[in-house]
Amino acid sequence: MTKKYNRTKAMRFSVAPMMDWTDRHCRVFHRLLTRRARLYTEMLTTGAVIHGDRQRLLGFDASEHPVALQLGGSDPCDLATAARIGEDFGYDEINLNVGCPSDRVQDGRFGACLMAEPELVAEGVAAMKRAVRIPVTVKCRIGIDDQDPETALDVMAHDVVAAGGDALIVHARKAWLKGLSPKENRDIPPLDYDRVYRLKASLPQVPIIINGGIAGIEQAKLHLGDVDGVMLGRAAYREPWRLLAVDSELFGETPPHASMKDAFEAMSPYIERELAHGIRLHAITRHFVGAFHGVPGARAFRRHLAERGVRADAGLDVLREAIALVEDRIAAPIAA
Repeated sequence: MTKKYNRTKAMRFSVAPMMDWTDRHCRVFHRLLTRRARLYTEMLTTGAVIHGDRQRLLGFDASEHPVALQLGGSDPCDLATAARIGEDFGYDEINLNVGCPSDRVQDGRFGACLMAEPELVAEGVAAMKRAVRIPVTVKCRIGIDDQDPETALDVMAHDVVAAGGDALIVHARKAWLKGLSPKENRDIPPLDYDRVYRLKASLPQVPIIINGGIAGIEQAKLHLGDVDGVMLGRAAYREPWRLLAVDSELFGETPPHASMKDAFEAMSPYIERELAHGIRLHAITRHFVGAFHGVPGARAFRRHLAERGVRADAGLDVLREAIALVEDRIAAPIAA
């Protein structure tokens, strides 16, 4: 029998899946900042998972748990096959993307355009639930284009729940598939958190997680009065120091490391191992740019990595030299 979510733990806080950002190196880094955050892969299409280099696409470090695989697709059979592959690789959750607004995604009939096809989404969820024992969730928008969010989100949510979906993650904006670029769709459509709150009120037994425009842990705490969980995206990536406060502020637990410097030291063995396997340093350190935001020496840290970390022969010494340029900070600020 599939385990039910413990809402106070499993989905209380997560880092959003972000294309070209939340790769396996990023997730290992984030895990060293918080034990409790749920981490997500970049979106992978069902075709890539089924026919591609699975080890390269799906392989991850054991330290990343709990980690979820986000899929892009619409064919129920393919979704079931890809979900089963993800479960076999050891992922803790399968998430279906019903929120990405890019043209490429629309052409493939997945992402936000599926907001117009809730019955197809439900078929995909039901197929994945039959195929795996781990939770299956959906990440969606409140609507697309001229849809009425009051109707569109309710229909999507109820269909997903009826199909057995374990949770719904809602980016609290519409996606305009006609007239706005993917980048513009992250900022221009107005946020409507109240719409997500109303969804939660109408589905008290279903875990509802809110996403979109949340800038920090203090804001996350405010949302948790109305929903079961909060998903942080760009703020978590661009200013990862914020994650140092997650375990203490949201879970009442001691974080894995007291400072960013401690976290980097703990990551050193992983970096050395990856370098030995032919991974270039920049592939890992590109995720560290905002690590010391607001700390004296942060600019010198970024410059050092930008100039020396990109070299083909760059080693761990380059990162250690960059870190030495920054003043230490034991406790991360928690400002929203």
